[in-house]
Amino acid sequence: MGLKVLIVEDSKASREFIAATVESVSGVEAFTTASGFEALKLLPRHRFDLIITDINMPDINGLELINFVKKNPNYRDTPLFIITTEGREQDRDRGMALGAAEYLVKPFKPDDLTALLRRYLKLA
Repeated sequence: MGLKVLIVEDSKASREFIAATVESVSGVEAFTTASGFEALKLLPRHRFDLIITDINMPDINGLELINFVKKNPNYRDTPLFIITTEGREQDRDRGMALGAAEYLVKPFKPDDLTALLRRYLKLA
């Protein structure tokens, strides 16, 4: 059984780029949603090994999503990455304080993301 990564990103181009990067890691499958609300509907139906979210999204933003996910006993220990255009230190600090494991600022290098995926998913 492969590892599942949920990607929550409202930009179609970014969502596809992140998904392609995630799926370049052998044994990892990407699931994508365009909003925090869609992610909340998917979370009870699947068991995700890692979650990647943007911050700025319509309906439920990434920080609200992280807050919800980290309060859910099924996902409390699931690694969560933020990939966003928000590069200010206060945004990073807030995301990390809510429970994000990593914070990447767009544009990011695909190799940086794949290295983090391998580390957090415990792949060689």
